[in-house]
Amino acid sequence: MTDPITCPECEGSKGTRLGRLFLACQFCGGTGQVGGDNEPAERGDQPPPSPPPAWRHKVWTDPWIASQLGCRYCLGSRQVAHVENGHLVSVPCQCVSEEAG
Repeated sequence: MTDPITCPECEGSKGTRLGRLFLACQFCGGTGQVGGDNEPAERGDQPPPSPPPAWRHKVWTDPWIASQLGCRYCLGSRQVAHVENGHLVSVPCQCVSEEAG
């Protein structure tokens, strides 16, 4: 543990203001200081769990939503896009082949 010092990331400003929105500094947790009781390495903070993939989201348990959007992967667009080697790639969704078969 060290003595408290001004946060090197936000320089003590505790975060960034974007219009009316205030985003707390991720390094100091919005306190403006590190060290002492607020040492990031000492807090033992674990990163929050990542959200589930869109097709596993709890909204799909609602029968009306599921019936209106159709496919969970493409949300009715019939195309699925992803980034591959720095390029945006779109491929037909699996629901297109299921409809044909």
